[in-house]
Amino acid sequence: MSESDGTKVVGVREQDEVNAATKKVSSEIYDLIGVEGTTSKGGPGVLSCEGKDREKFYIMKHPWSLAAETDAELAEAMERLKEKLPQHGWKIVKYGPDSSPSKSLELTADNDEKKFGVHISFWKQRTVLGQTKPPSLIIDVISGCYEVPEGQTVEHY
Repeated sequence: MSESDGTKVVGVREQDEVNAATKKVSSEIYDLIGVEGTTSKGGPGVLSCEGKDREKFYIMKHPWSLAAETDAELAEAMERLKEKLPQHGWKIVKYGPDSSPSKSLELTADNDEKKFGVHISFWKQRTVLGQTKPPSLIIDVISGCYEVPEGQTVEHY
């Protein structure tokens, strides 16, 4: 593991393995949320590690959202996450209102064993350009910085 160029490298792993691990972490977080709702489509994508060769080092990021019926359901889900994530190896790094005018509740947690972080924002029901938007959790699951095995290059998608 190297920290010489800014971003700490957490290991050498095949991209497919980290992609699968990212999906698994997202699924585990969804289960802990415990609210039925509409989830966004899409899967993990690849980011470059800051200060590293983008052909050799990568981060997996899986942004997704969950829209629910009521603000109360998602407020309870945020409390549940604050309580249950630590029981599953996560350390809560931040929990409270963000700096936006709406003071949206946010949670940031790290799991050193899994080498993942998660950031979750709770957006209450709101009206945007005359349209009512449902209450939502905006979730970003992000891996640590990995190096591809020797002889391979990062596939950007």
